[in-house]
Amino acid sequence: MTSRREIDELLEAVASHDVDPAEAADRLSGLPFRDLGFARVDTHRELRQGAPEVVLGEGKTIEQVVAIAAALDEAGASSVLVTRAHNEMRAAVRAAIPDALEHELARAVWVQRVAPDRRGRVLIVSAGTSDGSVVHEARIRAELLGAVVSVHEDVGVAGLHRLSLVMPELERADCVVVVAGMDGALASVIGGLAACPVIGVPTSVGYGSAEGGRTALNAMLCSCADGLAVVGIDDGLGAGTVAARIARRAAVP
Repeated sequence: MTSRREIDELLEAVASHDVDPAEAADRLSGLPFRDLGFARVDTHRELRQGAPEVVLGEGKTIEQVVAIAAALDEAGASSVLVTRAHNEMRAAVRAAIPDALEHELARAVWVQRVAPDRRGRVLIVSAGTSDGSVVHEARIRAELLGAVVSVHEDVGVAGLHRLSLVMPELERADCVVVVAGMDGALASVIGGLAACPVIGVPTSVGYGSAEGGRTALNAMLCSCADGLAVVGIDDGLGAGTVAARIARRAAVP
């Protein structure tokens, strides 16, 4: 039980004498977390923030990831998302949750139980095809949170004329995510064109002095485009989360 709606329904059932108070207390006893010994799964996060906890696959065993994902699913999370999961890990999650989906490039596996009402437009733009894993991590997260997402890949500054195809959507977007490695210059370009908030995601793509994404990160951080905010290197998850929250609030009448 992770949503405000479910708790409201339970309390209404108690008030109407359809559920015994002791039974209701048992149902609520799993809040706010489930202790698995090696992990304390935050089943209360969706109630607090409107978005369930995400499972980072890196640094965990397959068995740990499967147990955490199953705990979230059993607790009633609207969606369960595992990121940075290798092939064997994604296969194990799908074996435990048969209706889960996966995206190989994004290294993500997820299941959505309750789809939020779609509102708010998020536009994701990338500088190069090599940024695709981060792009799709951001896209999947933003879609799971209920944003309407469109993606334009490979429109970096080395061929800036390609941005002409993006401009109509840029004008309609409630939030833009710009994913770029190398010199990270695309974030400043979009930041200087968009009327809505822009989130820059530096990636670890690039040769030599790109320094694993630090050059792009520093370039975005010192951009003269003052509507640009920046997340960490390769942080598609963070960018997708923030973008969806901004876009959905912007779209509220």
